[in-house]
Amino acid sequence: MDRTARPDRTARPARLVPLHYVAIGGRGPEDVVTDPDGGVLTGVEDGRILRLDGLGDPDTARVRELARTGGRPLGLELLPDGDLLVCDAERGLLRVGLADGAVRVLADSVEGEPLRFASNVVALPDGTVYFTASSRRFPLDRWIGDIVEHSGTGRLLRLAPGARSPEVACDGLQFANGLAVSGDGTFLIVAETGAYRLTRYWLTGPRAGRAEFFAELPGMPDNMWRDGELIWVALAGPRNPPLDLFHRTPPAVRRAAARAAVHAPYRPAGTIAVTALDDHGRVVHHLARHHSGFRMATSVCMTGRHLVLGSVWEPGVAVCAAPTAK
Repeated sequence: MDRTARPDRTARPARLVPLHYVAIGGRGPEDVVTDPDGGVLTGVEDGRILRLDGLGDPDTARVRELARTGGRPLGLELLPDGDLLVCDAERGLLRVGLADGAVRVLADSVEGEPLRFASNVVALPDGTVYFTASSRRFPLDRWIGDIVEHSGTGRLLRLAPGARSPEVACDGLQFANGLAVSGDGTFLIVAETGAYRLTRYWLTGPRAGRAEFFAELPGMPDNMWRDGELIWVALAGPRNPPLDLFHRTPPAVRRAAARAAVHAPYRPAGTIAVTALDDHGRVVHHLARHHSGFRMATSVCMTGRHLVLGSVWEPGVAVCAAPTAK
């Protein structure tokens, strides 16, 4: 993978302005996506897929259950026909009918290995589906072990139209997470949470099938959401310099530390942040808030004049003011 490009460090953070918090009757709305009618879709830890409406006013916001996956839904992708692709950390890649709640498993194994920790997904116009699997060594409830061990077992997977099993498009990723398609459809952008970076994976042209550096971020990128010409990225946590130094230690030391980390109490940092980039990797907006009561923002989408933040940690979503255009 080409890592020769250098990050753009020119962006100055602006203040992320929370307007209100909306409890949704379920914990861990890890990903949030907007539907054509302005509602927000999300999945929570008990397996429910929810639709949130009226988030601009916390007193009139409504929550409606659409389906149950029977597992733990993470990343979502709304399809043109109204169905929903769901990365389920326990069951694999699913297709969910939002009209009737029907759940169909599209992929639950890769090269004979059970698919665990499917993380985020996009669908291309030709019906090809790309999705990420964050770790081959740690399940969702022990995700911090992968961050500490830093062994790079994340993968980008491809499911061709009509195929029964996905193929590995790119491996060796540091906690592969959020996924977005470029505006012109020529490449994918993959979030590597454990490396503070976004990686470009070419779909067309002479470099098709190759991965390269796209952008470095001031925190751990999680889910992504495209809004016109911008790609919004939620930063699940700030950069951690001691952890960066620790990643230079021998693999055996990191493995031992990871075994301890998965049993240690964890509380997310009090800093939340979101970033918006263009398709050249240039930062257009960087919004942050320190000492936030809402912790571990793992997703962001826009509805109306509001940014909606999801969190794998919180029992609700945060509604924030959207930035003005530059």
